[in-house]
Amino acid sequence: MRRLSKVATLLLTPKSSDAQIDTMRAHVRASAKDRPGVYRWLSPDGEVVYVGKSKRLRTRLLSYFRCANDEKGSRIVREAASVEWEYTPSEFAALLEELRLIKRFRPRLNVAMKRDARHFAFIKLTRGPAPKLLVVRGAGADDAQVYYGPFQGAQRVSEAVRELNDALGLRDCRLDQPMHFSDQPELFQLFPRTPGCIRHEIRKCLGPCVGGCTAREYDERVGLVRAFLDGADDGPLEMLRADMQAASDQLDFERAAVLRDKLQRLEGLREQFIRFRFAVETLSFVYTVPGHEGDDRVYLIRRGRVRGEYPMPRSEHDRMRLLEMVNDAFTSTERVSAQVPSHEVDELLLLSSWFRRFPAELARSRQAADFIAAPPTLDYDPENDPLFGDAAASPAA
Repeated sequence: MRRLSKVATLLLTPKSSDAQIDTMRAHVRASAKDRPGVYRWLSPDGEVVYVGKSKRLRTRLLSYFRCANDEKGSRIVREAASVEWEYTPSEFAALLEELRLIKRFRPRLNVAMKRDARHFAFIKLTRGPAPKLLVVRGAGADDAQVYYGPFQGAQRVSEAVRELNDALGLRDCRLDQPMHFSDQPELFQLFPRTPGCIRHEIRKCLGPCVGGCTAREYDERVGLVRAFLDGADDGPLEMLRADMQAASDQLDFERAAVLRDKLQRLEGLREQFIRFRFAVETLSFVYTVPGHEGDDRVYLIRRGRVRGEYPMPRSEHDRMRLLEMVNDAFTSTERVSAQVPSHEVDELLLLSSWFRRFPAELARSRQAADFIAAPPTLDYDPENDPLFGDAAASPAA
């Protein structure tokens, strides 16, 4: 009912008049500058309806007023009563700020930051008693312990997760299914023991819903699954190989072929884990970005996420402080893993996309050890550093 009421309110909200649109256009023409920044379109009641970014802010904002009536830009303008903007040092900074604003305000007309994530599948480990594995498109802060991914091919990933569930006995029933562990005997009178769990009867599930295992036994299997997804344990693969060999030895070639297909699905998933971890580890460096009117910034990127952002030092004290931050960010121990905290998934995808689209930007990066050994001088100008070669011609410049 609350959702319906909100939708009804949106439908009944009057659209901006031509006079209001003219006022917004005049405000942009008089005040906005053509430099990198982020902007927010606001409804009459102050709701942020859309967030965007541009490396030429004034030009981008004025383009909304030239959109045809059936285009998205025109709809955004009609939904808004005002527009606000903030300048950033660079397009890269604007990209990061746009993501943060979208995550903060959740504008209803924004879909761009969600679209990239929807192209990938994630393996989600739920919270609560007897966690289960789910394959989802996109990831967000919800009931997940952690997400693994992103991975390509949702169907293949789903099949591999099914094999993991069967091999290690994890449940695949509905999330709200009551759990009744065998070490909770006081609950046994509260639920029927029959017909029970079918997967438990055929020995593909530990049966945490019918007292088939203790909470500790189930948690141990969850630990094995996490170890496999982290790349620390090949137990599920070894189990399938052993079963396949046993079936072959017994001349049960049909079953051996089925197990072979299961094994190939899990091995394919493992290969994706390896490629993903390599990509994440590759995105670990100090990234220097020239900024508008000399507002150059240094970004500490580790495992595909920004761990710190600092102005280029202009004093010896600032330089020493930056070196301390670089050392702290890159010397702390982080376990190599395919798991990504849910609140960092979008940023990981964003950075991966940025350096894939503009590979020349990698010339602006330096390994942390090299940066510490030879930090920039106080009169350092990234635009004139010959080390960067053609990078100065990239969009971020």
